[in-house]
This record gives sequence, structure tokens and C-alpha cells, in this order.
Amino acid sequence: MRFMIQVRTPASGEEAGPPGPAYAALFEEMGAFHDEMARAGVLLDGAGLRPSRDGWRQRYHANGAVERIDGPFAETKELIAGYTLIQVRSVEEARAWASRFPKPFIDGDCEIEVRRLYEDADFGPGGDMEICRA
Repeated sequence: MRFMIQVRTPASGEEAGPPGPAYAALFEEMGAFHDEMARAGVLLDGAGLRPSRDGWRQRYHANGAVERIDGPFAETKELIAGYTLIQVRSVEEARAWASRFPKPFIDGDCEIEVRRLYEDADFGPGGDMEICRA
């Protein structure tokens, strides 16, 4: 089972710019936690995301038109600031790792969201995600 741990931030959190020296201890703690997950064989990937001003969204309209919306996204209240992708044997194991995830920001309230990824088996006999990957 694969799970994505998403680090959430209020959109206002991007205004401060990149994390500075105050975050050194947190980065060290987060790095050590990711190293531990790697040694345990559960870490697939993880990274922080650049601010939304460096990205864009694509909106697909019912009429077939595709619209690109450049960041930052003023109407957004919350953004994904980073992610960790893990592969574990059970929901309980994912919960155990998530319960130890370091608090992602040093000031104020924050949260992570943990979501399971679809696997081929979720689509039943003969169901195969390979057609989506082609």
C-alpha cells in the first residue's frame, strides 16, 4: 500500500518566502525522520514544494478548452507545501509512521493529510492502471 503524506500550509504562509535559519533544527529533524523511513524500506520519495507563484494550474472546461492559471493562487486558502510518499503493509503501519511525522512548521497550527494511492488491485479482476500510464 502506498500513501502520500501531504504537508498543508495556509496560502498566507508563502508570503514569508523560503524558510530561513530558524528552520534549521526542523529540517534536521525532518531529514533524520526521512532517513529512518528510508532505512526501514518504506520511503519512496519526499520533497518540499516551491511557492505557488512558481507553478500553475490547468483548468479543463466541459467544452474541451484548457485554461492555464499562473500562480500565485489568490483565491486559495490552503496549499500543499510538501509531500512524503511511503509504501507500507497496512493502514495501521501508515498511521504509525504518520503519528511520528515532525510538526512541519515551527509557528502556529499546521497539519498533514495522509491519503492512500490507488493500486491496480483496487480496480478488480482485469482492472489495470497500466492503460492510464500508457
